[in-house]
Amino acid sequence: MEKVRVCGKTTTEWVNEFPVFTRLLSGEEVFWTNPHYLDKEVKHAPIGLKEVDDAEARLLRFAPYLAKAFPVTAGQKGLIESPLITISRMHRFLKEWYKIEISGQLFLKEDNLLPIAGSIKARGGIYEVLKHSEELALQNQLLTLQDDYTVLSSSQFREFFAQYAIAVGSTGNLGLSIGMIGSQLGYQVTVHMSADAKRWKKELLRSHGVEVIEYDSDYSQAVEEGRRAAQANPHCYFIDDENSLDLFLGYAVAARRLQRQLEKMKVSVDENHPLFVYLPCGVGGGPGGITFGLKLIYGEFVHCFFAEPTHSPCMLLGLLTGLQDQVAVQDFGIDNHTEADGLAVGRPSGLVSGVMENRLSGNYTVQDDELYILLSALNEVEQVQLEPSALAGMIGPVRLLQTKPGQDYLVNHSLTEKMTQATHIVWATGGSLVPSEIMAEYLQKGNRLKQQFKSRHK
Repeated sequence: MEKVRVCGKTTTEWVNEFPVFTRLLSGEEVFWTNPHYLDKEVKHAPIGLKEVDDAEARLLRFAPYLAKAFPVTAGQKGLIESPLITISRMHRFLKEWYKIEISGQLFLKEDNLLPIAGSIKARGGIYEVLKHSEELALQNQLLTLQDDYTVLSSSQFREFFAQYAIAVGSTGNLGLSIGMIGSQLGYQVTVHMSADAKRWKKELLRSHGVEVIEYDSDYSQAVEEGRRAAQANPHCYFIDDENSLDLFLGYAVAARRLQRQLEKMKVSVDENHPLFVYLPCGVGGGPGGITFGLKLIYGEFVHCFFAEPTHSPCMLLGLLTGLQDQVAVQDFGIDNHTEADGLAVGRPSGLVSGVMENRLSGNYTVQDDELYILLSALNEVEQVQLEPSALAGMIGPVRLLQTKPGQDYLVNHSLTEKMTQATHIVWATGGSLVPSEIMAEYLQKGNRLKQQFKSRHK
């Protein structure tokens, strides 16, 4: 094994430099805090609050169209947004199950209920398709910024967009969001899907007239093949999950929306009321965009942590080594096989890992079995149903308070005495579109694992 070198170093050399590698390579759960995280002075980014607000304004322009084209959004007047709820019973379960005191309030951000696509990907994916559509319509003088965007649902616009194609590579949820909105507008949409993508997601896309191309390999090849196919068609627009600034901006808008929700609920975020946010992470676009937006708004008062499967810790490896997208989990012999399909990514986004370099507080990994136990518990105590990957954030508060790196982080940032006034938000990234029979299997597996755990610890 020592003959294999990753970026010029043997595995032993990597372990000597970063001792946490030993546990990462053996598939153990780890909690890592970012030594490059900065409270205030952060590296310049290619975008700022102006671009985030521009993105939100664009979504508002499209809201009348969305309300008409997708009646499910009519109640929110075309706004693609999710509830923020307290989960006091799950809070109690976490404390009892993991035998740890978790001070402060615990909330769930229910992106599993986002309309149209049923996942966090409805934010970035739908936003980028809408932005591209607006640009095409403006360039062809079919639309002005002052128009009523409901005209986009007319046969004239559907015929216009039918001349164009959209392509994307996906493990599932991003493909769903782009396929739903793209096909509704009239585009020819092709989704290149990795082997990890669930069968039901592929079938749902096909039922909406989307072409789905399947691959036996992982996410990276699906993206590469999608990119290559798009380059061969001058009328095809490729949505690049690894490097898209527009996707990133669509996600960042969530921070503004969350700010308003917290204010409405009279939840303070300031020096004495820290905010902790736990976000499942695949390639990084969704959690990265949200973290970026939150840091723009709250600065040093918000602390964001990414959650990844033990078999797919791509962002953790990229940040830990400083190699960002130049390294993949497979380079170190980690197989990238996980039940958390949306998080089954071997190589992180170069764009996101660069922006997160000193904005992200830390990263932790979680076993698949843990996801199922939490899935079952959340359904039992709160009647909320999520897909496995969406539970990765749920164990975040436990890991922060239970591990030495987490406790050290609180001490180093003068947070220990403020935790009784802290707010913890677990970001639920998907689940509402999961077919009932598959959700029943998830719950059954979670219940079984819970009982096995109890039997072992009697």
